[in-house]
Amino acid sequence: MSYPLRKYMAEFVGTFTLVFIAAGSNAIDHLSHGILGLTGMAIATGATVMVLIYALGHISGAHINPVVTIAMAVTGKMDFRDSFAYIISQVSGACAASILLLELFPSTVSSVNLGATSLGVGIAPGTGILIEAILTFLLVFVIFGVAVDTRSPPGLAGFAIGAFVLIAIIIGGPITGASMNPARSFGPALIAGYWTDHLVYWIGPIIGGVVAALFYDNVFIRDDVFEDHVDAVGDGV
Repeated sequence: MSYPLRKYMAEFVGTFTLVFIAAGSNAIDHLSHGILGLTGMAIATGATVMVLIYALGHISGAHINPVVTIAMAVTGKMDFRDSFAYIISQVSGACAASILLLELFPSTVSSVNLGATSLGVGIAPGTGILIEAILTFLLVFVIFGVAVDTRSPPGLAGFAIGAFVLIAIIIGGPITGASMNPARSFGPALIAGYWTDHLVYWIGPIIGGVVAALFYDNVFIRDDVFEDHVDAVGDGV
C-alpha cells in the first residue's frame, strides 16, 4: 500500500473510531437511561481522541477532523490536494461509523437522532455558531501549540488535546453538543436524516479553526523563527 493511501486509510479509521465512540456514547447514554451522563460521554470522547493521536499521529498526523486539515492547509503545512483527500476520508469514516450505529441501535434514530449534535433548548443558531467557533478556536490553538510547534514538549500532544476535548464537551455539550468537528456532526446527521441547524457545525468550527491556525502560525511560530534567526546572526558577528 502506498504511503498516501496509508495516510488516508488512517484518517478513515481514526474518524470512524471517533464518531463510533462519540455518537455511540450518546446513544448508549439514552438506552441506559443516563448512566453515562455528560461527564461520561466527555471522558469517552476525550480519551478516544487521546488514544487515536498516539496510535495514528505518526502515520497521518491524526487530524480526524476536517477543520484540523483545513487549518494545516491554510497555513501551508499540507497541500490542498492532500487535504481534500483527508477530508473525504474523514467524512467517509464518520458515515461508515454512523451506518454501523444505525444497525446496532436503530431505536436511537427517533430518540437522539443517532447521536447527532444539536443545539440546546433556547439556543439560537447564531449563538451556536459563536460557541462552536470559540471552542474550535481553542482546540486548534492547543493543537498548534502542542503538536505543530516543534518547540513543544515531546509526547504530550495526545494527552493535552484529549484533555481539552473532554473539558470542551463538559462546558459546551449542553449548548451545542461541542462538536468542533464537521465530520462528527455530518455522519450521524446524514444517516439519521437530521439536518436541523446543521450548518452551525460547519460554519462555526471552520471559522474558529482557521482563525486560530492563522493566529498561532503568524504570531507564535513565524515571529519566533524570525527572532531566532536574528539572534543567530547576532551571535555570529
